[in-house]
Amino acid sequence: MDSIRDMDSSNSENASSLISSISNNGSTSLATSSNSSTSSSRYENQKRRDWNTFGQYLKNHRPPLSLSRCSGAHVLEFLRYLDQFGKTKVHTPICPFYGHPNPPAPCPCPLRQAWGSLDALIGRLRAAFEENGGKPEANPFGARAVRLYLREVRDLQSKARGISYEKKKRKRPPAQQIPTLPLPPQPGAS
Repeated sequence: MDSIRDMDSSNSENASSLISSISNNGSTSLATSSNSSTSSSRYENQKRRDWNTFGQYLKNHRPPLSLSRCSGAHVLEFLRYLDQFGKTKVHTPICPFYGHPNPPAPCPCPLRQAWGSLDALIGRLRAAFEENGGKPEANPFGARAVRLYLREVRDLQSKARGISYEKKKRKRPPAQQIPTLPLPPQPGAS
């Protein structure tokens, strides 16, 4: 838990960093000088950037909010804030192209963050929270309200595009057959 408090105080080091853009896959990026090693994986680098972005969001929150007091409601507020940087057209039910995967003409429907991007972002932030000393049971990124919000966004975007999101089926290894041994002869049987 100390490292979570450290994050609250270390945000002053990131004061000059502002959210500059949201990349095509919906992940956040920061305009900061990079002091991390190049040996980190792309996932780890993105997770660190997302974590720093969320920390900056909390710092800029009015009133400023410490991570230890952050709840699922604050995470939802953050996700809604990110929508303004979205690049996915989400048709409203009154739009003539609602339910069409490839609309033939432009429309005034809003651009939003894609469900898959939000889902991946929450997964990275959930992992980062625990890696930075947070307790799994106190993880605001795993809150029920966040899961319900993501499901609602997925369903809304699915209907707006006319394409359903199918849950990926896990590939199961082929069942190993246990060789059967011949039964020993029973006494008195011929």
